[in-house]
Amino acid sequence: MSTNQSNIWKAGTIVPLAIFLLFILVPVWGHVTDHTFYVAYFARILIYAIAVVALNLALGFGGLVSLGHALFMGLGAYSVALPAFYGIDNGWIHLFICLFSCGVAGLITGAISLRTSGIGFIMITLAFAQMGYFLFVSLKQYGGDDGTSISNTSQFFGLDLGGVYQVYIVSLILLVLATWWTARLRVAPFGMVLRGARQNARRVRAVGFPANHYLLASYVLSAMLCGVAGLLLANLNAFASPSTLSWIISGDLVVMLVLGGIGTVFGPMLGALAFLGLEEILKMFTDHWLAVFGLVIVFIGLLGKAGIAGFLDSFSRRKAGAAQGGVKQAKGAKA
Repeated sequence: MSTNQSNIWKAGTIVPLAIFLLFILVPVWGHVTDHTFYVAYFARILIYAIAVVALNLALGFGGLVSLGHALFMGLGAYSVALPAFYGIDNGWIHLFICLFSCGVAGLITGAISLRTSGIGFIMITLAFAQMGYFLFVSLKQYGGDDGTSISNTSQFFGLDLGGVYQVYIVSLILLVLATWWTARLRVAPFGMVLRGARQNARRVRAVGFPANHYLLASYVLSAMLCGVAGLLLANLNAFASPSTLSWIISGDLVVMLVLGGIGTVFGPMLGALAFLGLEEILKMFTDHWLAVFGLVIVFIGLLGKAGIAGFLDSFSRRKAGAAQGGVKQAKGAKA
């Protein structure tokens, strides 16, 4: 069996692909059983997984530990809410405002934040997100701290993202495309420069690559994709709130990425599913679910920075190693 074939059949690939297959079946099951709540719930998981894919581009590939990605989710949400407030339901206008505002915000905040590193970068990105939070809290005409409902959801050629099934299908397609893009980016020159800059930016500059330009580009792309997740979330909830811009959301995205596996292809999806899935399950059994949830996160965190995706890969390697050991023993016995 070739190396490519063995990579396809390892647990780190089979399990995520099986989960994607289950995601495809969710709207079918929801339609048959008329349980739209679970379709909306899994749509939320898909949307957060898209946001974590965006964060993975900056943190997983570029090593940019951002606590400010909630800013871009909030901008995406209000890219729907503010035009809808004035009766504009054209989804293409919503999308343009989302990509433009997140791109400009990512360019400005990224350029400033990249002048620092380490804890300085973390604190500056957090500060920018909090500035955005208090800005939208101050907009009393749009609901202020209470947020604003969205009566005119995004319309794309007659497709109304205000429907649960429509949002689910669009989110699933975008997550699949974003995951495929991540896999391609890992082996592309752009991604390899980012990964090199994460390890040692000085050496990357020494061989002629402007590391900061690549990091800034990854941060801007990450911001725009995270904004799209915010746009989908606003349509799903038919509501936008400044709480979307809070540092808690940024922290949740980081935890999801750590749980799934930093810098891995399927880590964002696995992390979002594990985080939101465990949260919902534990709520069924105890009112003190946060205490148990914290212990579970610590346990998974002990698996290492590769998280769940890394655990699945290591399981495949151990299984392959055991199989090879058995073959060698059999050959030795025959000899």
